[in-house]
Amino acid sequence: MKILSIDTSQQALGIALVEDGRPVASYVSLVNKNHSIRLMPGIECLMKEHGWSAKDLTRVVVAEGPGSYTGIRIGVTTAKTLAWTLGIELVGVSSLAAIAVNSQFSGLIVPLCDARRNNVYTGAYQWQNGELVSLLPDKHISLSAWLEELAEQDLPVQFIGVDVPVFEDTIHETFKHKQTEAHVLTNQLNPLGLAYLGSLKTPEADVENFTPKYLKRVEAEENWLKNHPDVTKQEYVKRI
Repeated sequence: MKILSIDTSQQALGIALVEDGRPVASYVSLVNKNHSIRLMPGIECLMKEHGWSAKDLTRVVVAEGPGSYTGIRIGVTTAKTLAWTLGIELVGVSSLAAIAVNSQFSGLIVPLCDARRNNVYTGAYQWQNGELVSLLPDKHISLSAWLEELAEQDLPVQFIGVDVPVFEDTIHETFKHKQTEAHVLTNQLNPLGLAYLGSLKTPEADVENFTPKYLKRVEAEENWLKNHPDVTKQEYVKRI
């Protein structure tokens, strides 16, 4: 199986090629520029360097969210287009799981992504018998409420993700004796880990209707729906 993985859910961009469980190549750019301009050239360059062509691909794995709205849309749209036109498998993987898989911590692995206004996209994972398991589902939540929920868990906690420094002081106050900080490399994007998780999942049955997992509406949509309480989300989408 030849897998192409794509992660544009964060500021960084990540692409990887994996064949039968063996890493072939990966590309990560930490330059915060428009993913829509850089993604396809990056894919084409990486595949060309390693002698792959589009027709060789078996599966495309994409970080489905949560994270950057624009970034997620770019990655998911590209992955769907490739899967549809090439007739290959499509697998969506939680962007948070793709962060958590970088750690081998034995307790709770808690990825954090800044969702603005002291809110976070987060979840809690743990390795069990060699499998990364979601113990607390991905969610959009205030940091204070999330820390209270985690404090009730009878496990040590490791916070990981590039946005952890934003909340470091608050985390330290709550988890003075419980928290274990992630190594700086653990916080970086790893498209190979994404490909690994995607290799374990069942492909999407309906590629055309596959949608990102934003976990939260954009502010403009929330405001519009607030001012139009009688309009459903489907009607909102059609009308806009």
